[in-house]
Amino acid sequence: MNAAASPSTLGYILKGYPRISETFISNEILLLEQLGFRLHLFPMRHPRENFCHDSVKQIKARVDYLPTELLLDFPRLLLPNIFLAVKQPARFRQGLALAARRYRRNGKIATFKHLFQAGFLTNQHLLRDPSLTHLHGHFAHSPTSVTMFAALLAARSFSFTAHAKDIYTSSPDQIREKIKLASFVVTCTDYNRRYLEQLAQDTQTPIYCIYHGIDLDLFSHTTDHRDCTPPYKLLTIARMTEKKGLPTLYKALQILKDKGFQFSHTLIGDGDDRHKLLQLITDLGLDDCCRWLGTRTHTEVLKQFAESDLFVLACEIAANGDRDGIPNVLVESLAMGVPALSTTVSAIPEILINQKTGVTVPSGDPHIMAENIEKILLNNELRRKVIQGGSHHTRQHFNNRSLVSQLGAIFAKQLAGREEYALSTSLHGH
Repeated sequence: MNAAASPSTLGYILKGYPRISETFISNEILLLEQLGFRLHLFPMRHPRENFCHDSVKQIKARVDYLPTELLLDFPRLLLPNIFLAVKQPARFRQGLALAARRYRRNGKIATFKHLFQAGFLTNQHLLRDPSLTHLHGHFAHSPTSVTMFAALLAARSFSFTAHAKDIYTSSPDQIREKIKLASFVVTCTDYNRRYLEQLAQDTQTPIYCIYHGIDLDLFSHTTDHRDCTPPYKLLTIARMTEKKGLPTLYKALQILKDKGFQFSHTLIGDGDDRHKLLQLITDLGLDDCCRWLGTRTHTEVLKQFAESDLFVLACEIAANGDRDGIPNVLVESLAMGVPALSTTVSAIPEILINQKTGVTVPSGDPHIMAENIEKILLNNELRRKVIQGGSHHTRQHFNNRSLVSQLGAIFAKQLAGREEYALSTSLHGH
């Protein structure tokens, strides 16, 4: 059965699935399914956690994991690529040429791993399922590399979503090439969109800004956070990595403690810098007022939001250029009526409009951060203003149902074009 005679399926290439830190992707998949789209998921890695959010359990899409490591999985990768090279010699040569060109630019052997993963995906799935007419990669680095190669090898169209680290730690030339070859690009902040459009130069590929959004039914404003009393309850949800600026935050908390300011601080999250940060908490004398809970489910996160007086995030630009876009936890905080304070890094001012929907401060300055933490906890007029403004802003601009509907409209247009093309080539015998 050809692609025009059966409902089209979107092939989603993901770095890992499911991931607690990437709930926005599983929510997107679930909402696309609810809009009537069929999806087939191709993650490059198995989950890191042994639990997942309840929303993941509602997803119906078939999941097939790609071989992960070039050396360990080489036997699994080799035969499908040999078969593909025999069946599609011209396209396979094109794939090798593209991989060689990209390897000359970055010198990374992973480029060929991505080609072979794409060959596996093409031979094992795409050539066997003509309903998979369009491929979409989540994150502009390795998942989109696999997506791009697979689209070339299987004569499919492709698109990708660019997020944060994947944009700013990647070679501009590599991303520019992906934009040029893609049917369209989606990114989650206007800050990113402007950067990618500047990067793309004269490329005609459309670049859309569609915020991730959140489930406003789940993150609802049910607790009154307008008034608060000491000891104040502060909350941070963040991966323990450089771009989250946690050392700056803990230094700010030390300043507050030294002033006699009464508070408790809870950190939810995990990451590579865990041991260093936990030692920093001890070194700064904060063990009696700061606690670390590790990774937690939505249920626990909601409980912590409900009990908190302030959400604080000290985002910074890492030495390698990595930075946040709009951390979803800031949107969740505002939706639940918890005032939020963060920095002016990247697109954060698109969610925290200073003194209107939240409070922003320069990154890397613990003294200014401490001063503004104190201000937002003690100034009831400011608290009421940003709580009301933040709640309204999230309802207007970050409803994931309406945002995924926008994405769905773009996919629907793309799939309709692919089906018309498939029908045309079928009728004319091409």
